[in-house]
Amino acid sequence: MAGRVESLHLSPSHEFSKSSVADVEMIAGVGITGDAHAGAQVKHRSRVAADPTQPNLRQVHLIHGELFDDLATSGFEVEPGDLGENITTRGVDLLALPVGATLSIGDEAIVVLTGLRNPCGQIEGFRTGLLEKVRPVDDDGNVTKLAGVMGMVVRSGSVSVGDAIAVGLPAGKHHPLLRV
Repeated sequence: MAGRVESLHLSPSHEFSKSSVADVEMIAGVGITGDAHAGAQVKHRSRVAADPTQPNLRQVHLIHGELFDDLATSGFEVEPGDLGENITTRGVDLLALPVGATLSIGDEAIVVLTGLRNPCGQIEGFRTGLLEKVRPVDDDGNVTKLAGVMGMVVRSGSVSVGDAIAVGLPAGKHHPLLRV
């Protein structure tokens, strides 16, 4: 499975949406330089309140660009970066990957996937009805989380829009991504 970086986004403050940029610098064990969620310890405000010493499993947020295509067919105008992701991908089935899958991005950077983004009420505040589209519930009450995946930077490097993304699968038994 190979894909590419469709767009990149960051925000130095804890805003819901992130601004588009042409390139970013990823730092191993930290995240994306200049982004509010960069750091070795958790930066997500609700998790900081619970325990600020826990490791930051959410250094990088990735969303597949195909989600925005699907949302558009449902009448939602949502652009890359609007949902707070750092990297919008194209051609990688992010949600099908297991915990521990690696994304080699560009010539150097590697991100290891840690889990799913939990779609929260802020999405509904951004666009009424959008939460139902990114967190659908089937007839049996099963919830599917479509708002992207989270990861940690394990090898530093520069990443630019258009860079290739190569997927590596972990050795051994694979475990599905769960909410982090």
